[in-house]
Amino acid sequence: MSAVLEPNVGVAPRVLVVDDHQTFAELLSGALGSAGMQPLGIATSGAQALAMVEELHPDIVVMDIEMPRQDGLATTRRIREIAPDTLVAVVTAHRDPDWVARAAQAGATAFIPKDGALGEMIDVLSRVRAGHMIVAPSTFAAGATGRRPSELGAPPPALTRREQEVLDCLGSGMQVKAIARVLGITLETCRGYVKSLHAKLGVRSQLEAVIKAQQLGLLAVPDGD
Repeated sequence: MSAVLEPNVGVAPRVLVVDDHQTFAELLSGALGSAGMQPLGIATSGAQALAMVEELHPDIVVMDIEMPRQDGLATTRRIREIAPDTLVAVVTAHRDPDWVARAAQAGATAFIPKDGALGEMIDVLSRVRAGHMIVAPSTFAAGATGRRPSELGAPPPALTRREQEVLDCLGSGMQVKAIARVLGITLETCRGYVKSLHAKLGVRSQLEAVIKAQQLGLLAVPDGD
């Protein structure tokens, strides 16, 4: 089957769980199996995960970030090199937006808080697909960091109508060229709006812009396609 998962295709994804806490990994693997997925087993180290990916060709790898010797993000990068059709969902206790950006840069297609609800994890895993980054809603939930978005610092910056349109497009996963085409503006003009958003939000990348906008309430946390 294709590893590019689409919603409601009716085929259970084949999942490998990677976590150095074996009991947790076994419990999670069993829970995913009960939810209708196909557990392929567990790996308790990055090296073991890589060997199992090469042998079993899972559709999804559920990857813990913090592991000894080779951390989950380094393992994620390696998996994306040796098995580009395998999708990696990072599961971690970290909630800082910097970690979301690091996970995306490593090639992950989902970011899920480790202390979140099992139902949320299953929902995210059922919706992962290549080329998209799904961040579980509880990552930025009020109380997750002890602060509401309005308490994170200065009030949200005022955006022009066009800046908001560009931001909405970024939030839906569109690239700058596609945004320019959809909005009927030149590529350079679109890049100018993106730079303006970066300046107003105090970020350096499009992913950071989306995450910061979600925190500030300027952009809804996505619930999937």
